[in-house]
Amino acid sequence: MNLNPFRLSPQTLRRSRPWAVLLSLAAALLTWELVSRFSGLPSFILPAPEQVAVRFWRALNEDNLLLHTAVTLSEILLGLLTGTLAAVGLGYAVAKSRTFERLAAPYLVASQAIPVVAIAPLLVIWFGPGMFSKVLICALIVFFPVLVNTVVGVRAVPRALHDLMRSLRATRGQIIRLLEVPAALPVLLGGLRIGATLSVIGAVVGELVGADRGLGFLINTARGLYDTALVFVAVFTLIALALALYGLVAGLEKKFLSWQESHE
Repeated sequence: MNLNPFRLSPQTLRRSRPWAVLLSLAAALLTWELVSRFSGLPSFILPAPEQVAVRFWRALNEDNLLLHTAVTLSEILLGLLTGTLAAVGLGYAVAKSRTFERLAAPYLVASQAIPVVAIAPLLVIWFGPGMFSKVLICALIVFFPVLVNTVVGVRAVPRALHDLMRSLRATRGQIIRLLEVPAALPVLLGGLRIGATLSVIGAVVGELVGADRGLGFLINTARGLYDTALVFVAVFTLIALALALYGLVAGLEKKFLSWQESHE
């Protein structure tokens, strides 16, 4: 029984959430419209929302927006997959071996001390302006947060549970599949949320350095032509991709961690 009349039930909060999102979007669009109309700024600096909408429709028909989006999305997905697999494998090895951690830690920390923006031109020079260099940049930017979360998740498994599994004569594969993976999955998926959004940044950075297609290439082209509306279109498309990837990971969390909600 809810004794506090000012406290909303979880069902009410879930029902009001879409309305809150729509109201915030409407407020942002209204603010944008008012600023673009009354600030006196020219349209090549701050286009109005309707100008961006018209430019979006033109970009679909004239600038191959769908093609550029598909190229960037493929780079993001391949980079996210590659970086995640490498991070999970290496993170598990680091979590299980203190000796390996001491050997690998200086290189892992050094790899993060150098901004990806600084080494992206080198990667494009070494591997060419094709898709491989963009996938590599995405993988590098995704790698570290997923690795750290993998290490934290694996090491968070209580030692008593390991002892229990050994007393039941479980094999190494059974311990990994039945104990370590379920225990580390919440933390790992938290790192994957961060990696999913960072992978979008990695793809765009690579395309801004050197590419002949993709949303980063579209931004570069629009910037050179002072087509600010097209820049807005590409940026909003990138935001939509990041939100979609974040939502996908959140959906995976809801599916694979449903046992936590039922337990709570």
